[in-house]
Amino acid sequence: MVDVARARKLAVRIREIVAQTIEMQVKDPRLGMVTITDAKVTPDLREATLYYTVFGDDVVRQESAMALESAKGVLRSTVGKQTGVRYTPSLTFIADVVPETAGRLEELLAEARAADARVQEIASNAAPAGDPDPYKAPRALDDDDQDEPA
Repeated sequence: MVDVARARKLAVRIREIVAQTIEMQVKDPRLGMVTITDAKVTPDLREATLYYTVFGDDVVRQESAMALESAKGVLRSTVGKQTGVRYTPSLTFIADVVPETAGRLEELLAEARAADARVQEIASNAAPAGDPDPYKAPRALDDDDQDEPA
């Protein structure tokens, strides 16, 4: 039977264990400032996917990804010892793109605000193209204008 709540709790615990282990035990010089942002565990508790971000440029990100892959065995054994589950889940590391996506969205929103400000500035100085009052008053009909129905 699949227990989704148990998988979520285990995912949180694995995220904490891996973050602490990276901080305290993994001494790989290639490892940059890595933050474990999220973890997901399959319902059968056999596989864990860990999402991480790295502070730095593309070279630092690439080196950190290689360091995490090489430390995967140590991290998995630590997870197995501290969680006490029958089968220790295999770990997969995926770079989290949320910060880059959020930064790109902020740039797009700033461009939209600037475009709106330009439109507002143009509209404030605009004048009507035709008459000042484009709506004509209804014409009063004279006796001569009224035609008799045929």
